[in-house]
Amino acid sequence: MDLFSQGEDNGSGRLLADRMRPGNLDEYIGQEHIVGKGKLLRRAIEADQVSSILLYGPPGCGKTTLAHIISHHTQGEFVRLNAVEASVKDVREVIERAQSNKALYGSKTILFLDEVHRFNSSRQDALLPAVEKGTITFIGATTENPFHYVNGALMSRSTLFQLESLTSGHSLIAMKRALADDQRGLGFMDLKADEDALLHIAAMANGDIRRALNALELAAMTTAPERDGSVHITLEVAEESIRRPIVKADESTQYDVLSAFHKSIRGSSDAALFWFLYAVEKLGMDPMTFIRRLIAASSEDIGLANPQAMVQAVSALDAYRNNGWPEAKLNIAQAILFAVESPKSDGVVTAIANVMNSLEDLKSAEVPLHLRDTHYKGAAQLGHEGYQYPHNFPGHYVKQDYLPKAISRKIFYQATEQGNEAKIRHNQQLRRGQ
Repeated sequence: MDLFSQGEDNGSGRLLADRMRPGNLDEYIGQEHIVGKGKLLRRAIEADQVSSILLYGPPGCGKTTLAHIISHHTQGEFVRLNAVEASVKDVREVIERAQSNKALYGSKTILFLDEVHRFNSSRQDALLPAVEKGTITFIGATTENPFHYVNGALMSRSTLFQLESLTSGHSLIAMKRALADDQRGLGFMDLKADEDALLHIAAMANGDIRRALNALELAAMTTAPERDGSVHITLEVAEESIRRPIVKADESTQYDVLSAFHKSIRGSSDAALFWFLYAVEKLGMDPMTFIRRLIAASSEDIGLANPQAMVQAVSALDAYRNNGWPEAKLNIAQAILFAVESPKSDGVVTAIANVMNSLEDLKSAEVPLHLRDTHYKGAAQLGHEGYQYPHNFPGHYVKQDYLPKAISRKIFYQATEQGNEAKIRHNQQLRRGQ
């Protein structure tokens, strides 16, 4: 049984994207890195030896189509469930039927769970025993990062295949196929589509073939015929048939964009500013999230190489709190650019790590006698004396022990030669007699 085959006729009720869905790997567009000639997944599909897998990628990149192709190649039963609608009861019914088919006929069952990220943890748990025993072969498809949304146990029992975003070129191929196909596509119509119209649809679809085909079909079916009965899709028609996609900002995307922003602070003003404005203006993320990250980066990645970066970042925070958005956009952008163009140092991070490592080794740390509190009568009798006041010495420095005896010679903070830290490094060397 193949649930994909239900209703596969040429009826007008089915959308063009559904009618044009590839039925075999030769028709499949893109993802050559996993289904190209000789690739593992392609060999497994052709040999009907697909094991449990997870297909992860953006909308319209071909996840469901791959499952559709697998359904055509398998000799076993292929069942499709959508995680939005399916319940634990539905899953258990599939598993029970799979157990019967395996016991009575020795046949296998493949369960395709679309949008698996919408299946909560308890419902995913219901799959585990059947997957472990080989009662079912599990195929999950998700647009969300599976490491965030799929149980670790289920992940470990499945092979992850990451599908890449398709390009406008892939959408163009799919549309031209649809225009030429008189059985499943639009080839039965006397239809002419201008190249610039197709290019516009492909660009606006942003790698989503389903969206491109839907727009092409809308243009074809809503355009008034010419006197000779032909239909002409111009650029103007194409522009009316597809709009710029609404950018989706799920939790995983937000983490990725924030990560890109922080990493860009270390190396590119253009990229840091882009990711910040993209996140706020396109994804609707809170500017405060990026200001907090900027403040953290001012110590983590710049530190004493340019301590003014912290001042700029905190000033941007004050500007945002006082003026709000978009008035504080300039102030935040200024702080971002200042941070990126500052000399970089991870000296603060390294110093903290060095101290933390020493804390792991030390059972306890006694304060040296000369550093202990002396603001009470009798301190001298306890030996709390001998501290030398640095301001009484040339250069306002005197060499004495400040650390516990066990680690008195440890060096935790070593200034780099970056920016302001070069002066600090020189001063350190003088004090250490280097």
